[in-house]
Parts: sequence; structure tokens; C-alpha cells
Amino acid sequence: MTARDRAIEELLAGLDPEQREAVTAEPGPVCVLAGAGTGKTRAVTHRIAWRVLRGDMRGQHVTAVTFTARAAGEMRDRLRGLGVSGVNARTFHSAALRQLRYFGTGRFGGQLPELVDSTLKFTAIAAARAGLQTTRAKNYDLTTEIEWAASSLIGPDDYVSAIAALGRDAPIAPEDVAKVYAAYIEAKRRAGVMDFADVLAYTADLIADVDSAADQIRSQYRFFVVDEYQDVTPLQQRLLDAWLGDRDDITVVGDASQTIYSFTGATSTHLLDFTRRHRGAALVRLVRDYRSTPQVVGLANRIIGESKGREAKMRLELIGQRPDGPAVTAEVFADEAEEADMIARRCSQYIADGVSPSEIAVLYRTNAQSQAYEESLASYGVPTVITGAARFFDRPEVRQAVVALRSAAKTELAHQPLLEAVPAALEAVGWRPDSPPSGGAQREAYEAVSALAALAEQFLEHHRANPDEDGPDPDLDAFCAELQRRAAEQHAPAVAGVTLASLHAAKGLEWDAVFLVGLAEGTLPTTFARTDAALEEERRLLYVGITRARERLQLSYGLARNAGGRERRLSRFLAPLGLSGFPRPSEPKTAASKQRNAKRANKILDCSGCGKTLTDARDRKLGHCADCPATMDESLFERLREWRITIAKRDAKPAFTIFTDVTLIAIAERCPGSDSELASLHGIGKSKLDKYGPAVLHLVNGGEVEGAVALCEAAS
Repeated sequence: MTARDRAIEELLAGLDPEQREAVTAEPGPVCVLAGAGTGKTRAVTHRIAWRVLRGDMRGQHVTAVTFTARAAGEMRDRLRGLGVSGVNARTFHSAALRQLRYFGTGRFGGQLPELVDSTLKFTAIAAARAGLQTTRAKNYDLTTEIEWAASSLIGPDDYVSAIAALGRDAPIAPEDVAKVYAAYIEAKRRAGVMDFADVLAYTADLIADVDSAADQIRSQYRFFVVDEYQDVTPLQQRLLDAWLGDRDDITVVGDASQTIYSFTGATSTHLLDFTRRHRGAALVRLVRDYRSTPQVVGLANRIIGESKGREAKMRLELIGQRPDGPAVTAEVFADEAEEADMIARRCSQYIADGVSPSEIAVLYRTNAQSQAYEESLASYGVPTVITGAARFFDRPEVRQAVVALRSAAKTELAHQPLLEAVPAALEAVGWRPDSPPSGGAQREAYEAVSALAALAEQFLEHHRANPDEDGPDPDLDAFCAELQRRAAEQHAPAVAGVTLASLHAAKGLEWDAVFLVGLAEGTLPTTFARTDAALEEERRLLYVGITRARERLQLSYGLARNAGGRERRLSRFLAPLGLSGFPRPSEPKTAASKQRNAKRANKILDCSGCGKTLTDARDRKLGHCADCPATMDESLFERLREWRITIAKRDAKPAFTIFTDVTLIAIAERCPGSDSELASLHGIGKSKLDKYGPAVLHLVNGGEVEGAVALCEAAS
């Protein structure tokens, strides 16, 4: 057996039969239908490596198109681990912009138009020139609509008839949108700028019009892989066709059940029609789910099993490969404030029980739902990461930390071992590995810098584990170069914190524990989903959310938006399933109301001082509103704090993970006299009750701190 044969055999070892079929399909058109958690990235990277090891081409001849810079970075890292380098793994826009900068300057008088990240101001200019009075919110809607039209290959002249044929609602009168659209194009031309859609269109035009550019691009890139093919827009497909020319060596990977970006112009049509367009294409289905427990997989199958429409014809029934896990839980809360508070409380409990914050996510339908969870988690001292917020390397604290590292690389720290030099350099921005703030924005910033320190460890481990890497361990200068590469590719490291993300932003990610919140009619599905196609996309959003969970999944909604508000119904996608904890379809309203009223009776909802309904998360924990006088036992509070500090030092953990300040205040105000009274307070679950209950009750009854510490030692 030759060395190449052995390398190929090692490459294919460990693949399941379907993955192996996808990897070893002969050159030509291949369509891989890959369900959530079925190892599609593994299959894609192994297929590229198989083609390279087999001698079909070099890595430099491969273009792998992903939809996020993070996914492209992950693909490059995996390929390097398989011994393949040089693959052009990029997003559509990144790949197109690179080609346009190289070949296209001559078409623009020697200098490309400036690429603008935000086109909102050009929409505002266009609206004014079209004679319309608009608000910032209206301009945002118009910008989104223009981006959709451009991605859908619909120009201003065809816009009105196109949306009429599609039954699409326009943000304002369609004729006015068309006027703004035309004025927007003119405003960009006058300013000498281009947007992201222009980058794709200009590159496709370049390849179509300039034979020399087309020949060189097609000579360089001979094999194409497209991930998330169900999310390709008509404009992206046009560029892909230009890249391919009359060739058909392409592998596409997608899942029609995860088509959730139609508002951007994405359509699953290209995936659904692939084998019709490419006669004789190989079709492989990946259905073995290695991500989620059978309990999670089972619920996902039930949800998507009721789907309708074209996408439903290519849905996959997943087969869970992991051992059994905990049951999926479902719960109805009195209102959204209580839902946010209780989810934050459980996140805090998970962390106290040893779950990493970065393995927990709270997922919601709209970004507007984020704030309540940010505030509630902060009140429990839980760090958060908001997916879809500022890009990691653009964050001020990260930029300052990178500057500090670069400066340190010019000092004596450059000669120290990397894992000593990085923490020492980061002290310049006030970061220390054992001094995390208690929560909120400061904790979020701290965890972002901590991610850089963790990345140094990963960088060193990768160097030592890679047999192709020669020479001594990398130094601080090499690490700064790695950060520069990652920043250019927007390949951000993982940040320790509970992830808050919309269902759209959660696509492609996964966590050990997931809370799916706000699952009420009017939120999921949203009230704006009026057509059958729109409702089916909402169902797919829920499916995507469910399949993000590896082990623990909790579904919930608030019975009302606000305290005392109108009751809402459970999402139509979940109502027929009869999940324990949710109202059943056959359950009489009176019985359901009794159940909910009983749950409410066990919660602190009214102020102990004035009787006013409490909505603020902190007020609900304390049992009274901020305007009413507190009845806190100051001496007890101080003893509780001293005890907490002692236990935190003993266990080498942040004090807030034992009890937050708000919980200590609640104890000092209410002076619980039994386990049941203590357990009724927010922030005290069964685990903390078992660990700390005897000590807390000892302090409440007038005991000293030393005795409380001794009780904790006995309990452990």
C-alpha cells in the first residue's frame, strides 16, 4: 500500500456509510442533503481532502463557499488538520471582492468604488430625491426591501410587477419603493460607492464580459463546494454559474428544512432543483444526528414532520445517535418578565452546577426580546454574549487588548513563554485571569478579553499537535500575527457567556443547554406571517431552534406580555403536541386557568408594601418595589456577605455564583425560617438549597459566620 493509499484510508476511517458515500462520490455534480447535526462540515472537508489526496487537484484549485466568515475559518482550520492547505474557503462576498479587486479596477477607471458597510444614508438621500418624507425606521425597511430586490435580480423597472406576482407586501406603496430604488442606485453612482450586492453583480458581469479574467478565474478554481445551499439567492447563483462556466464539478450541501432567510432573497429552489438541472447528479442523504439526544431529535422530527410545501418534499427524518438524555421540558409563565427572570435563574443554577456559560443559549424570535434577558441575567451576575451584535474584533475592549499585545511584543515579554507573556501583556488593559466583574457590560467585556487569552492556549496546542509545524513554540509576535489573520477573516474565538441570539442568528451554532422562549402565537409565528409560505418558514425557524440543543432543551412562553395583560395562546406549532407543562388542546379553559393560577400563587407578584403588581425583575426577586421601604436586617446581610466571601475563596469561584447580592438582600429582608420558605425565594434552587440551606438558616437564626462555614464543609 502506498503512502497516498494509507492517507486516504485514514481519511475515510470513522465516516458513517452516508458520509463516506458523499466524500467518495466521483467528480461531477453532487447534492448532499444534510440534516441538522449530521456532520455536514466533516463530510465537506473530507470530500475536499479526498479529492486533493487522490490527486485530482491541489488545494489552491478548490473554492469552498460558506455563508459566514466564522464558518469559513472553521473550514480552513479543519482542512489544515487534514493536511490540506491553500483552499479558497470564503463567503460569496469575500471571494467576489477579492476577484473584483484583482481584475476589475480597469472597468472603473483604475479604482474600484468604495465598499460601504451601511447603505442607510443612501436610502435616506434617495427617499428625499423621490419626494418622500420618511423616518429612520421607514428608511431601514426600504433598505431591507432594496437589498431583497437586488438579491432577487429584480430591478427598479420590474419591482412593482414582480412583487404583485409574488404576493409580497411592500413597506410603502410599491410605486414609491420603485422610485426610491432607482434614486438609490443613482445616489451610489454619484458618491462613487458600491454595496454588497454590487460586489456580486460586478464580479459576475466581469466574468461574463472579460474573457481573460474568466479564463484565469476558471483555470485557478476548478472544483466548487457550496455550504448552506438552501440559502443561496438568485444573485449568488448567478455568480456561481459565472464561476463554473460550462463545467459541473460542484458539490452542494443543504437542508430544505432549514430555509429561513427568504427575507434576504434566499430561496431553496436551487437546492430543490439541483438534480433536475444537473442530470445524473449524485444525491446523498445524511440523517444520522450526532449532535442532539434522541429526546431533542424526536421533538424536531415531530415539528418538521407537519411541514407543507415544496421544502417538505425533501425533508429528512433524523435518527439520533447519542444516548438518551433528559426529557424536553415545557413551561408557561405568568408574563414575559417572569419568564425572563426564571430563565436567568436557571442559567445561574446550571453554571453553579458546573455547566460552562458558553454552553448555554437563550433563543428568541426577534431581537427586541433580548433586553429583558440581558437585564435578568445581569441581575444574577451571569455573563452574556449577544450574537449578531458588534463583531468580535471590532469591540473596543478587544481592539485595546490587541494593541496591548502588539506593544508587549516589542518588549522583554516577547522572550517569555507565550502563556506567560499574554496574561502579563493584558494587565495593561486591566485584565487579570482571577478577577472577573460580577456581571453586566463589564463582565461581558472581561469575557471578550478572556477569549483572547484562551485563544493563545489553543494556538500553542495546535502548533504542538500539528506534525507539519516545525521549530520552537510560537512567541507573542507569532500570536499577534494569528490575531491579525483571524481579524481579517472575522474568525472570532468563543467567548465565555450565556449566548443571547435570535433564531436567525443561531443558525449554524449549537449548545449543551438551550432555552427557547416566547413561544406564543403572535411571536412565533410572528403576526407578520400571513401566507402559507411565511407560516412554513416560521415552522422551520422553530425547527432550527430545537436542533441547536445537544442535551437540555426548555420551551416556554409568558401567558401575557405584561403583568395583568391579555392572555395569549401557545404557538400553533407546539399546541397539537401535548407536551407536559403546556396547555393541552383538549384541556378545558377552566382547568388550564386553575393550573396557571396555582403556579401564580407560588410566585412573588405583588409588592409587600403597597400591593402594586411587580414587573421589574429585581423588584420581583425582593418582593417589593423600589419606592417602598426595605425591611432588611443589616446585620444579617453583612454576615451573609462575609460568609459568601469565605465560601467563594474556599471553593475558588466567583462569589455571585453562590448567591447574587439581590438574593442576599431578599434573604435579609424576609428572614426565612425553613427550607420551604428559603426555596420560595428567587435565586435558590434545589442544588443551592442542599449546599447552602443549613448555613443560611443558621445565619438567619442569629448564628455566627464560622458556624455557617462549618455547616457548608459538613454538607460538602
